[in-house]
Amino acid sequence: MKVRTFAHIMKRPKPSGKPSQRSGGKSAPRSAGKPSGNRPPARRAKNIKELKPKPETPKVDDGKIRLNKYLSNAGICSRREADVLISTGVVSVNGEIITEMGYRVSPSDVVKYDGSTIRSEKTRYVLLNKPKGYITTMDDPQGRKTVMALVKDACKERIYPVGRLDRQTSGLLLFTNDGDMAKKLTHPSHGLEKLYYVVLSATVKTRHLHQIRHGLELEDGFIQADEVDYVGDGQDHRKIGIKIHSGRNRIVRRIFEHFGYEVVKLDRVMFAGLTKKDLPRGRYRHLTEQEIAYLHMLGK
Repeated sequence: MKVRTFAHIMKRPKPSGKPSQRSGGKSAPRSAGKPSGNRPPARRAKNIKELKPKPETPKVDDGKIRLNKYLSNAGICSRREADVLISTGVVSVNGEIITEMGYRVSPSDVVKYDGSTIRSEKTRYVLLNKPKGYITTMDDPQGRKTVMALVKDACKERIYPVGRLDRQTSGLLLFTNDGDMAKKLTHPSHGLEKLYYVVLSATVKTRHLHQIRHGLELEDGFIQADEVDYVGDGQDHRKIGIKIHSGRNRIVRRIFEHFGYEVVKLDRVMFAGLTKKDLPRGRYRHLTEQEIAYLHMLGK
């Protein structure tokens, strides 16, 4: 079996075909603009004034935004879900219940949801390289370490994890207060790719990789990897790279446990095109403007 590296697994196929060539034909010569025959050229009427386009009035940014976006920016929910909340009459602005779609609010307005005042915030996107031993939750009644302790100094805004990694899984975890973005990145219809590095307790048989590649039935339904193969130099067949778009709970672990393997190490090395490059374990960074723009383009 041909051994492939992580670089090969992450490589996307380049678009085929050559760029189209423009027609080499010459355009017909333009008319010289001379009047035909002996007819004299038409004279412009003296009383007609030339119409000049009116200068456009620049739009003034009054700082107002739609109420559903205000709720989304506050991390309450997505904009679509905010529309439902508004229509049910649980959102008020300056003491008045608002049910109008498209209603706009200013930064000085007092917005309340279900009686509690909320504040719109600047959207934040923070990428963490999660270590093992931390659970993905906002807080834990049992006092276990949570991922929030690792990003508590990232920003003053309240951010939330997008999806989850189980306690013994390490790797990339995104945090944001952008409700629309969080919903898009976790919704099954968008099928965003995740790449995992897996170390197993025993050598993985080639026929099992074949089954994973072509699909298998688990207790919660059919699952198929986008790509799966041995990684590294190919000598250690316990080390696997698997690319998958499913976000089902513990899906990678359950795939290998289905064949009787114990997962010794599970590390998410790519999420929605974001990688761990220059991001040490246990550290975080803010996404660049280009990365944020890329995430907004996903699923469109």
